[in-house]
Formats: sequence, structure tokens, C-alpha cells
Amino acid sequence: MPNLRPAQPADVPAILQLIHELAVFEREPDAVKNTEDELAAHLFDANPQVYAHVVEVDGEVLAFALWYLTYSTWEGTHGIHLEDLYVRESARGGGHGTALLRELAAIAVQRGYKRVEWSVLDWNAPAIGFYDSLGAGSMDGWTVRRLEGAALADLGAGA
Repeated sequence: MPNLRPAQPADVPAILQLIHELAVFEREPDAVKNTEDELAAHLFDANPQVYAHVVEVDGEVLAFALWYLTYSTWEGTHGIHLEDLYVRESARGGGHGTALLRELAAIAVQRGYKRVEWSVLDWNAPAIGFYDSLGAGSMDGWTVRRLEGAALADLGAGA
């Protein structure tokens, strides 16, 4: 029987393993720099800004959702940004992804948040189809931008 629950400190190694699996799936196998200590600190320090839920079956964590709060100036309330949702390949089709998204939607509704949003790679047709089946619309007309590396350092140095 699947058990969906907020992550606990003991889940950190399993979550980080799933993050590595996600990186391989997303064709970036060497991109993860996160460590167990960093992940644990971000999830479980005195004032966490990042949250996670897991699905475990028979004591094994098979899926996770890692998220944080956003804020909409137009809505005047928070929202949830889903940073990562991943279900181990062997556990796909078991409803774990739906359960995790349902949990985040319930948190948003209970707290009066107006949205749950995330990004998906444009080549990930199965995920896009899954999200469409849940009623998640695309943000047509919007392009994600990112400032990082040397460009971030250069711009920040001028502050």
C-alpha cells in the first residue's frame, strides 16, 4: 500500500538518489551538485524554504515532489512552484505522480494559494500528456529565462 507523506530527514538519501535518477532521465547525468547535507539543511533547518513529499511502498521511497512557495503580485497570495516531480521508472503507472500532485493541490486549496506551477521539458511528451490529463494548462506566450554562471557573477558584481 503506497504511503504519501511529508519527507523526513531519514528520506534524504533516497530523495537525492531519485534526484540523480531524474538528472539521468533529463539527459544531464553529471549536473547534480547537491549533497545529502545540503539537501537536509534546506528541507529541515529551523526555517525551511523548500519542502518535499514522498511516496513509499514497503519502506522504499519510489517518488518525490520537491516544492517551494512563490508569490503572485497580481493575485496577492502565494502559490506553489513544483521544482521536481519524479517517479522511479519501475513504479510509473501506479498513480504516484497523480497522488503527489493531488497533495500539492490540496495544500494550495487549504492555504488559499491560487496556483501550482512547474516547468516540463518540451521533449517529455509522456509527462506533458500526463499533466494535460490532469487539467494543467501550458503557459503559452511565456519563456523561462535564467541568469547563472559568469553572467550572474558579472551582473551581481555591478550591484
